[in-house]
Amino acid sequence: MTTEPTTDHTTSLHDTATELVNDRRGILAADESIGTMDKRLEKAGVDPTEENRRAYRELLVTTPDLHAGISGVILCDETLRQQLGDGRTFPRALSDLGMLPGIKVDTGAKPLAGAPGEKVTEGLDGLSDRLEEYVELGARFAKWRAVITIGDGTPTDWAQQANAHALARYARACQDAGLVPIVEPEVLMDGAHSQERCAEVTAATLRMLFRMLTDAGFDPRGTVLKPNMVVPGTDSGQDAGPDEVARVTVDTLRSTLPDELAGVAFLSGGQSSETATANLKAMQEVDSPWPLTFSFGRALVSPALQEWQGDPDRIAEGQSALAHQVTCNAEVLRERSALRIA
Repeated sequence: MTTEPTTDHTTSLHDTATELVNDRRGILAADESIGTMDKRLEKAGVDPTEENRRAYRELLVTTPDLHAGISGVILCDETLRQQLGDGRTFPRALSDLGMLPGIKVDTGAKPLAGAPGEKVTEGLDGLSDRLEEYVELGARFAKWRAVITIGDGTPTDWAQQANAHALARYARACQDAGLVPIVEPEVLMDGAHSQERCAEVTAATLRMLFRMLTDAGFDPRGTVLKPNMVVPGTDSGQDAGPDEVARVTVDTLRSTLPDELAGVAFLSGGQSSETATANLKAMQEVDSPWPLTFSFGRALVSPALQEWQGDPDRIAEGQSALAHQVTCNAEVLRERSALRIA
């Protein structure tokens, strides 16, 4: 028998989750690992140093009026502990700027024993102590990403179960610590699979996940789901327009998620900025019991990095590029609100 979280955090969990996915705003994923961020800096012609990683994240979070389209920013451990040029910590600055500070708490996807070619996300060891520290540092929500691959014979039940179990343990630990968990089971676009196969795997992954979450006694009103959109594999040769992606994606979610869930914030999953936004826009016209918003990373920040290129004199250009991408997606959500009112 499981119990719901018994801490004094229930009300604040609900409030935080609501703030993350409502008011026609999305969540900015700026939580790349040091290795991933260094590769992206190098590709943009920027030296991959700790100071440049810090400066890049400062450029992002201090973009003027970012809070108008962004409710929260997911940071990595390094950034959460760093300071802006004015001496404020990143969590303090985000709070001052009207956004919620979040933290990625998993330690990455590693090969799963007994499942060649599949992975399980690690990071449960010592998680409760880390969550307690992150709360003290100012975090209000957390994120954990699992990856599911589609291929010949994959995903296996074993891989789906292992990842769902880890996500459920993480989510319950977060809620006990007073943090809203963003649960991210990403079915990867990579492969030659059809959209129908993606829908099948996404549905199976979500059913398994929410069974595990229920067994863990999670609070759906204090939880945000960050799923993939249901699209054909990148090598499938199949095209699916925004209306089709929206219909299949929302149908898949409606068949697997509890209505009480706080909301859904889609990942971009390697889609272009234009494609991700077009698909998100189409989803606003499909009826659902939850807010459908965005939690994009590359689709939002890649143009900013290209414009900045590590030059202190080009901060404004980088911020303008980010603001443009955020506005494009936030305006989509405003249109959805108007449709609902009508």
